[in-house]
Amino acid sequence: MAQPFYITTPIYYVNDIPHIGHAYTTLACDTLARYKRLAGDDVYFLTGTDEHGQKVEKAAEQKGLAPQDFVDQVSQSFRDLIPAINATPDDFIRTTEIRHKQAVQHLWDELVKQGAIYLGEYSGWYAVRDEAFYGEGELVNGKAPTGADVEWVTESSYFFRLSAFQDRLLELYHQNPGFIAPQSRRNEVMRFVEGGLHDLSISRTSFKWGVTVPNDPKHVVYVWLDALTNYITALEYPDQGGNFGKYWPHAIHVVGKDILRFHAVYWPAFLMAANLPLPKQIFAHGWWTNEGEKISKSLGNTIDPIELVQTFGADAVRYFLLREVSFGQDGDFSRQQLINRYNSDLANAYGNLVQRVLSFIHKSCDGVVPKPQDLQESDQDLLNACMITTQLETDMEALAFHKYADHAWQIIAHANRYMDEQKPWGLKTTDVPRMHTILYALADTIRQIALLTQPLLPVASAAILDQLAIPLDQRKLVGNPLKPGTPLPEPKGVFPRYVP
Repeated sequence: MAQPFYITTPIYYVNDIPHIGHAYTTLACDTLARYKRLAGDDVYFLTGTDEHGQKVEKAAEQKGLAPQDFVDQVSQSFRDLIPAINATPDDFIRTTEIRHKQAVQHLWDELVKQGAIYLGEYSGWYAVRDEAFYGEGELVNGKAPTGADVEWVTESSYFFRLSAFQDRLLELYHQNPGFIAPQSRRNEVMRFVEGGLHDLSISRTSFKWGVTVPNDPKHVVYVWLDALTNYITALEYPDQGGNFGKYWPHAIHVVGKDILRFHAVYWPAFLMAANLPLPKQIFAHGWWTNEGEKISKSLGNTIDPIELVQTFGADAVRYFLLREVSFGQDGDFSRQQLINRYNSDLANAYGNLVQRVLSFIHKSCDGVVPKPQDLQESDQDLLNACMITTQLETDMEALAFHKYADHAWQIIAHANRYMDEQKPWGLKTTDVPRMHTILYALADTIRQIALLTQPLLPVASAAILDQLAIPLDQRKLVGNPLKPGTPLPEPKGVFPRYVP
């Protein structure tokens, strides 16, 4: 029976156009969603845009646009990113949608009913760029720890009783060690909570671009309470049956490490206060630098994911970003390293294997899948190397995409060594049955590799499976062996070598 699985990107803030970090998070979620679908699970994959707050209001003003017109334009640029990087979300949510505003206001009312919200006055340091409040002790050289400018704010505000949830949050982290991943991020959150929690200002009166607080139109809902609610809006909250009941207990939020606190502290506290179930896991990935430098508009070194895809193809970008670093750690983007990865791993190792084998079959086996005879130990070893292993499943479940890719490339290396050792080209006139057996073992290995690489390289994998005449209904992670005698189309190169 198919198991429900729910995976979300953060909803991306629309004060600017998409960059490499947005593509990275979406690609990671897409890879896991594709894997789960191929494994037979019932997947719901959500992404979208966060469109409220003072930062958006100011950005719209600077552009001379009404906030709604501004967010319509920028949100579309995030929607356009999805097909460009070949992502496959099931829903794209916008916080300016009616369904979302209704969900936020319903959650607010529930928090009021539970006595978790009270009216007071806020005075403190606020960073517009981060849409976050900071204590005096958190400032670094007069700025937020993120480097954002802060301003002193005094205004009427509704507060959430976050301080009342310190013990419950710590109990959650202790009882569910995998709730926050990776381990280093879990430790960081626990230190923050152990240091003491203060009640959280959750409304603003100094601007209007947000969801109106029920029964008090002078206030708009704090952008993070608004934004975080998107994950349940998409599952038809406040209806707690249907999709909410089906998917929510299996939710995994994938976020950048800079917004972990909001997801791992505030969000579970909001849910606890409203007597709602918690997500299964929050996974925080690292940041990318560019050639060793922090990426910023002021340095002029931002990386446009659309340009990368147009230059190298979506598969190559997916592969590089997910193979280059351990997901959860920081990574350094290097265009030359992307080219090196493309040429060595994709063109030379994988693409060349496919081209050599299928071209040989086309020329020497009348273009049909050859019939194997007696399998020798070396043949069986190669075929066994492709089996889905518990470790492979564990790697993907742990979002260890680089390990999953390493495993696939170990099989590719094994197949290349096998071909060089067996030398089927030398058997054309001396032992045709043995040549057929070797080529069958290689072709079926390529089939299994292509099945495994579908989450990482969907376009290339589909092209390879097409060249092996694999029906669409046999492209799950575990498929049927190649049928001898099956006609194959003329092979075409999948990864042409990149020459700058």
